[in-house]
Amino acid sequence: MKEFNSQKANHVHKNKSNHQQRPVVKKTQHANKPVVNKIKHSNKSAVKKTQQANKPVVKKTQHENKAVENTAQVKSVEEERPKVRYITIDSEDAGQRIDNFLLRTLKGVPKSHLYRLMRKGEIRVNKKRIKPVYKLLIDDVVRIAPIRVSEQKDAVSTGLSIVANLEKQILFEDDRLIVINKPSGMAVHGGSGLSFGLIEALRALRPEARMLELVHRLDRDTSGCLLVAKKRSALRSLHEQFRDKNVQKFYHALVKGHWPTKLTRVTEALKKNDLKSGERVVVVDNQNGKESETRFRVLERYRGATLVRAFPVTGRTHQIRVHCQTSGHSIAMDAKYGHEEFDEQMKSKGLKRLFLHAASIEFTHPVTEQRMKIEAPLEVSLERLLSKLVKE
Repeated sequence: MKEFNSQKANHVHKNKSNHQQRPVVKKTQHANKPVVNKIKHSNKSAVKKTQQANKPVVKKTQHENKAVENTAQVKSVEEERPKVRYITIDSEDAGQRIDNFLLRTLKGVPKSHLYRLMRKGEIRVNKKRIKPVYKLLIDDVVRIAPIRVSEQKDAVSTGLSIVANLEKQILFEDDRLIVINKPSGMAVHGGSGLSFGLIEALRALRPEARMLELVHRLDRDTSGCLLVAKKRSALRSLHEQFRDKNVQKFYHALVKGHWPTKLTRVTEALKKNDLKSGERVVVVDNQNGKESETRFRVLERYRGATLVRAFPVTGRTHQIRVHCQTSGHSIAMDAKYGHEEFDEQMKSKGLKRLFLHAASIEFTHPVTEQRMKIEAPLEVSLERLLSKLVKE
């Protein structure tokens, strides 16, 4: 036992001696390590604190931005949300039916939907339900429930050359009406495969105008004077003048052959026929057709052609064109009522369009009551053609 103990003791002594030598190194190592560890930990904590200090700023900024964006989105949605509208009727809108007024005011809303809103009482006049036939009075208050008006997908761009050039074709304009020299090949309004017409183009050029409506029409291939009303009162006045035959429109047409000087009046009755293809053709029908009258006067004679002035007393569809055809003197380059051989001759001289031009229009101004005559010059291509023809 002792021996065991002594050996143990010796072993202990040896260990002690070893411990006495090792601790210096260990303490030094331990002493060094904590310093390093402390520095590392202190750096890490410093970095973490710096990162933590930085992170909240970034997060808060992001949250603030999101909050601003969300607020802006909410505001934009609120602004876009339709609201109840109240419209007080003035002298310009008085006298027309409520359904026609709504169709003009709420462009893009189907007629059936407007009728449904009136039946439900969502559209009222002076707080009362009304029928579509109700005629508006001055100072009537029209209440229109919140209704979303569909935006036109194919809005007319004022950057298009055909639209921008219309500005140069305006012959007269004031706060009541516009007289424009309509280009050939441009329909007066869109539809039937056309994305837009002259009236839609004018509305794009005059976005501030409360209303722009056609007073009358011209065929797509016919150029010249066209009246457009900017006020409801002007439209009513001019329509009344047309009914009373107080508006005079004079056309210039180049026709085939030698127009007789004595042929100053054509009164063949006309009837419209709609073909299966959807094309509209007008024919002479003195039994079932509508009474029509066009007066003619020779302006200039050329070899194989005559320039005439036409005055339509009545305003039937294709009236001048059909009256020229039935008289044996079709208008040059008339795709529907023309003469093939004559058209080929004119085409060879550079004519590419119908030679029918609304040269002037006379009417009484709706406000000043002054008698006005507006003239539209011939297109350059038409003037060029006439210069190539031989006068007789």
